[in-house]
Amino acid sequence: MASHRLFKLEIDGMEIIGYSVAGEETVIGMPQLDVCFDIGKAPDQLIPINNVLLTHGHIDHAAGLAYYLSHRNFCGQKPGTVFAPENLIDPIKDIIKAWGKLDGNQIPAKIVGVKPGDECRIKPNLIAKVFPSRHSKGSVGYTIIEKRKKLRDEYIGLTGQQLVELKRKNVEIDRSIEIPIVTYLGDTKFVDFSSLDYVAKSKILIVECTFFIDDHIDRAQAGKHMHVDEFAQLIGKLQNEHVVVMHTTQRTGIGEIKKILQQKLTAEYLKKIVILMDRDNQ
Repeated sequence: MASHRLFKLEIDGMEIIGYSVAGEETVIGMPQLDVCFDIGKAPDQLIPINNVLLTHGHIDHAAGLAYYLSHRNFCGQKPGTVFAPENLIDPIKDIIKAWGKLDGNQIPAKIVGVKPGDECRIKPNLIAKVFPSRHSKGSVGYTIIEKRKKLRDEYIGLTGQQLVELKRKNVEIDRSIEIPIVTYLGDTKFVDFSSLDYVAKSKILIVECTFFIDDHIDRAQAGKHMHVDEFAQLIGKLQNEHVVVMHTTQRTGIGEIKKILQQKLTAEYLKKIVILMDRDNQ
């Protein structure tokens, strides 16, 4: 039996599996990309994913790290790779070492420190671009980018043999293109991410919206979270085809959240939006 009841979405053939309630747990896996954004309490269903991209160290996002790594070892899988902000690396290693002592076995792990601007290899054709967020010390977000080769315009229309001849002469007939597939902002207060082209043009944006009541604007600012008014401002600046809302709160029911979004957003933007924790999507 699965350890969690996770919510599932499918967007343009891309599967998104996760659970995200503010202060309780946040974990979002995308098996086709082999990435898990944050790890929550390490649901069994997401243990096979090889790469965890940790945004920050708050326990509702990071509590399951040791279990994720230990259970992979128990199941005979290779050590998982955990990408995390540089300031968290030593504490993470301390936690893994302590759990290893409790367990009686060393927990194999690959822990990689990241900072804004880094590009982390996920697959031969996939990288995770790291950018800063504004939540806790060192917090970051990630964009998964696919790298492809495309024939240069001047060689379009040539025969296969002609292209082979050019390659033999060491002519660069291809150019590299980067396609931003998904961006995960993690927990963050409002930032004008439109200045980051790969965020603005990601096909899918996974974004927190924690506070929805007008009287809760001060709470959002105090906790460095997003209020719905800021959320509306943010997505109006970006060009994403799909927006997944996560990190909703128990303070406001999903039904009420949907009504508020209908009041705050235009029909154009509403078409883009899906709420991860909305049971109507299941």
